[in-house]
Amino acid sequence: MPDPVRPPPHRPGRRAVLAGLAGAAAASLLPGAPGAAPGPRLVKPIPSTGERLPAIGMGTWLTFDVGDVAHLRRRRAEVLRAFFAAGGGVVDSSPMYGSAEAVVGDCLARLPEPRRLFAATKVWTPLGAMGPGQMDSSRRLWGVPRFDLMQVHNLLAWESHLATLRARKAAGDYRYIGVTTSHGRRHGTLARIMEREPLDFVQLTYNILDRDAEARLLPLAAERGLAVIANRPFRTGALFDHVGRAPLPGWAAEIGAATWAQVFLKWIVAHPALTCAIPATTRVDHMEQNMAAALGPLPDTALRARMAREVADL
Repeated sequence: MPDPVRPPPHRPGRRAVLAGLAGAAAASLLPGAPGAAPGPRLVKPIPSTGERLPAIGMGTWLTFDVGDVAHLRRRRAEVLRAFFAAGGGVVDSSPMYGSAEAVVGDCLARLPEPRRLFAATKVWTPLGAMGPGQMDSSRRLWGVPRFDLMQVHNLLAWESHLATLRARKAAGDYRYIGVTTSHGRRHGTLARIMEREPLDFVQLTYNILDRDAEARLLPLAAERGLAVIANRPFRTGALFDHVGRAPLPGWAAEIGAATWAQVFLKWIVAHPALTCAIPATTRVDHMEQNMAAALGPLPDTALRARMAREVADL
């Protein structure tokens, strides 16, 4: 196991960090894309550098695993085109996701420059010695010169892979490194890693019904200065089944949410410790709706609590 990395002698307290992140998020806005709904788009800072990321990104689990089927690849390219047109940046994938990385690479090759791609993928192998080869294969599949973010997928062989990630970051191969969990699993292990390892990002499950991360992980991320990516923001679609045909509550208009998807995403990215949510979709219209969640006001703390109660009660 690698030696623990001690934190700097002084770190601001939790309240100070959260307040600072909230202020930075409120001030960090980008102009909307041409033809989009009016108003600036929400971006949030990466704490370790201050670089700003669009708060709504894109996941590829299930949705981009379409193999060599030509017409499905063309449709995914249109989804990705809509994502960039609406100001998107973070695209997240993994070798675990079947053909998704190859499909992402094919789609990127179909789209013109410039674009704001922040390329994020993962290493997913139980043998540390196989990690470098897998990560190099991912870069070739994507067709990018380097990844912005490389993550250890679901903490698999994390000690070995993090040692590789640290060395490769130092060599300039990756700009940022991190670890991930999903489905609310292994939070205790994740917290211990966050406390001792020099990370830039953590990725975890967080949505309006899955809120376990609020107890320890999100405050810890704020204290340690870690960016947070929220996966499974829709519970892989189960949140839409949960709300069913229920009409949008009156408070949805207060935050400029026209769909349940926008309600769910605005609720997530309004948390001051959250950097980016990564919903996945196969449809251009759904992508445009998702990206519109970065427009307009966000719920404050009191409204977020009300939203969570009322959605849970549906």
